[in-house]
Amino acid sequence: MIALIDYDSGNLRSAHKALLQVGADVRVVRHGHELADAHAVVLPGVGAFDDCVNALAKQELLGSVKDFIKSGRPFLGICVGYQALFDRSEEFNSCALGLGIFGGSVVRFQEQPGLKIPQIGWNTLKIEQPDCPLFRGIADGSHVYFVHSFHPKPIDPSIVATSTDYGGSFASAVWKDNVYATQFHPEKSQGVGLQLLKNFVDLAT
Repeated sequence: MIALIDYDSGNLRSAHKALLQVGADVRVVRHGHELADAHAVVLPGVGAFDDCVNALAKQELLGSVKDFIKSGRPFLGICVGYQALFDRSEEFNSCALGLGIFGGSVVRFQEQPGLKIPQIGWNTLKIEQPDCPLFRGIADGSHVYFVHSFHPKPIDPSIVATSTDYGGSFASAVWKDNVYATQFHPEKSQGVGLQLLKNFVDLAT
């Protein structure tokens, strides 16, 4: 069973539908104790960093997510669910602390002539870790869908699984041990995204 965390995020339904499409047994959860018997967890997200972290805290999920990750079972963060894995964010003078699974801050794209912020639309992936199980069967240069103004800046470059160029290179996905996370939305990335989600589901079986 894959637990899909519901903290009133905007893309829960599309993530749920995509996971079902690749054959996952999905349970939507709102409380920490519901993660106990999950084989894997997905933390989706659309919106602000503080909103995500504060909602998780209100639902007593912060500690449960950390405990789940420590258990070694597969965990996938998407968009804001990716950003929440880091220490902090610069978004809207954010005050909330992230989960601190990875060291680093979430930063805004720097203003540049001709660069539209937020990045909304398709962009390519440069696969930095070819052995990452999440990207099995996904070609370097594949297109995925982004909607964001901020992105994490990892302290440890070795966790970067893919990078993407948007006014400069940024970490579009990370991987360390059992934790995977993407700034892009696999549930909105058509065939490439479905392959990625299938790879994640396979990790849970």
